[in-house]
Amino acid sequence: QVQLVESGGGLVQAGDSLRLSCATSERTFSSYHMGWFRQAPGKEREFVAAITYSGMTRYYTESVKGRFTISRDNDKNTVYLQMTSLKPEDTAVYYCAADLGYNTVLRGRASFWGQGTQVTVSS
Repeated sequence: QVQLVESGGGLVQAGDSLRLSCATSERTFSSYHMGWFRQAPGKEREFVAAITYSGMTRYYTESVKGRFTISRDNDKNTVYLQMTSLKPEDTAVYYCAADLGYNTVLRGRASFWGQGTQVTVSS
């Protein structure tokens, strides 16, 4: 029932920056905890970042700490992933996820997922 649409992916050079967006028309968006995940070819899905419904608490996987920032704008029903100092290892399809349970998002078991947006980082 909750439709999530990612955008902002593309091809960039190592060291560059990119901002991903995940938008929804869900009228109760502000009640959902949100997360970003990624999956590279031949690899398992990986947690990237999560943010609570209020935006007050954020959590990141170790490999992106200090480089990525998750944020949200509840007035625009949108969650963002600002990525800086991109590395080739960041290349993956990035998905956003939503759930009413924060731990459920962290565990990668969110109820709702977007279709993904491709991020490719060249060296």
